[in-house]
Amino acid sequence: MSLDKESKEKITKEFRIHRKDTGSSDVQIALLTARINEITKHLQVHKKDHHSRRGLLKLVGRRRKLLDYLKAIDPKRYRNVLNKLELRK
Repeated sequence: MSLDKESKEKITKEFRIHRKDTGSSDVQIALLTARINEITKHLQVHKKDHHSRRGLLKLVGRRRKLLDYLKAIDPKRYRNVLNKLELRK
């Protein structure tokens, strides 16, 4: 249930701020969203997988904290990330 190298690179290239950026909040939020979507698909098939559900909730909480941080430091980037990832707020 982890992302492969190619998909991580694609997401990183799309959301990075500068050429060597791999760890900005934008990139982290995008990677977490991809993992959340993947685990959500898994849980639709395996409804009783409670360990994965707990991991999903932890990922959602981590993404929420990063989104709150990004909103506090740069609201324009926050809105841009929300629009690109099609997240609601």
